[in-house]
Amino acid sequence: MAEKRGSKKRSVSRSKLPQARIGVIGGSGLYQMESLKEVREMAVSTPFGKPSGKFILGTLEGVPIAFLARHGQGHTLLPSEINYRANLFAMKKLGVERILSVSAVGSMKEAIAPGHIAIPSQFYDLTKGRKSTFFGQGIVAHVSLADPICSELAGIVAEASEAVGATIHRGGTYLCMEGPQFSTRAESEVHRGWGVDVIGMTNVTEAKLAREAEICYTTIALATDYDCWHVSEEPVTVEMVIKTLLENVALSKKIIQAAVVRMGEGRRCACAEALKHAIVTPASAIPKKTKADLKPIIGKYI
Repeated sequence: MAEKRGSKKRSVSRSKLPQARIGVIGGSGLYQMESLKEVREMAVSTPFGKPSGKFILGTLEGVPIAFLARHGQGHTLLPSEINYRANLFAMKKLGVERILSVSAVGSMKEAIAPGHIAIPSQFYDLTKGRKSTFFGQGIVAHVSLADPICSELAGIVAEASEAVGATIHRGGTYLCMEGPQFSTRAESEVHRGWGVDVIGMTNVTEAKLAREAEICYTTIALATDYDCWHVSEEPVTVEMVIKTLLENVALSKKIIQAAVVRMGEGRRCACAEALKHAIVTPASAIPKKTKADLKPIIGKYI
């Protein structure tokens, strides 16, 4: 996103880290949010390396927002190359309590037509070897992931989607594959047999890390195609995805703005205390460096 004239670039090493209540992660096609005011860029350092890029900080309807392009500006990162831990840790460090994640997906059901919006409630993880936990290095924690999406936040987004005229589908399962290739027909038919609703390449890893960081998380899934199972449709191609996606991006921005307006301060969901009983390593056994590195996440418990 081009920096607005008069805005200031800031570095966490030179200035106090500003706070943002809501985080927005933009997927394919969503690389900027023109409606943000008081815009500034910030590079955020983390113990897990660099995030996908600089965060765009600003206000939306008076609410402080942190925006990050998941694949980097210019879409330079494959789904498997994204540093998910750095992205989510930086969100936590910025003070984010809720994340709206926008993602392009393939539809696995006839009813979810290209151009529709899905707000899934479940994930099935088919990724291979991604780093999807902040823990290790001398500390063990096991968070509950039975319900990986914050139902309170998903409800707000669903209401906002309907308010701006989107055709939405509440609930269902997002199957997360490794990529970057799209499915074979055989894979697509197997996945359909499992009863999943949409297929994508990114969101389950974010959801797992968001739960460990006690951040509410929901997906705004933009259906761009029917994968390759729909015999009356052409197999999915990048051209097909981008064409439909561009039509949906403007709608997703309206949804985000309408959702932000509906969010009050404070949280009543269990996401805010996901780690309360999850850390099993005694504080005395956790290495000092690990304690220091994870302070934004475990500080209130250790």
